[in-house]
Amino acid sequence: MTRPTGAATRLTILIGESDQWHHRPLYSEIVHRAHEAGLAGASVFRGIEGFGASSMIHTSRLLSLSEDLPVAVVIVDQDAKIRGFLPRLDELVAGGLVTLEPCEVIRYEGRGAAG
Repeated sequence: MTRPTGAATRLTILIGESDQWHHRPLYSEIVHRAHEAGLAGASVFRGIEGFGASSMIHTSRLLSLSEDLPVAVVIVDQDAKIRGFLPRLDELVAGGLVTLEPCEVIRYEGRGAAG
């Protein structure tokens, strides 16, 4: 596993919570493929409200519970590794938004490494 510091790229995939890949949550498949590809790490964040290309607002508010809340999968690693992973996303992500942003890694350590 790489331990990048300094210049890096953040890959963000915005999809719906109910999006599936072969009867499995799409966000889970993306995380597992990122792990298999040896990327530094991936996190999934569940949104409480949002809308996208469909212009339909999805919300977690009690009176209008949505079964398809927004989900963000965020992956940070060296630019070449992130760009090398993009073709694997092409076969998975049919709808949603995929963005790349340059970022700077200040610290990257596992939980057990401190202290």
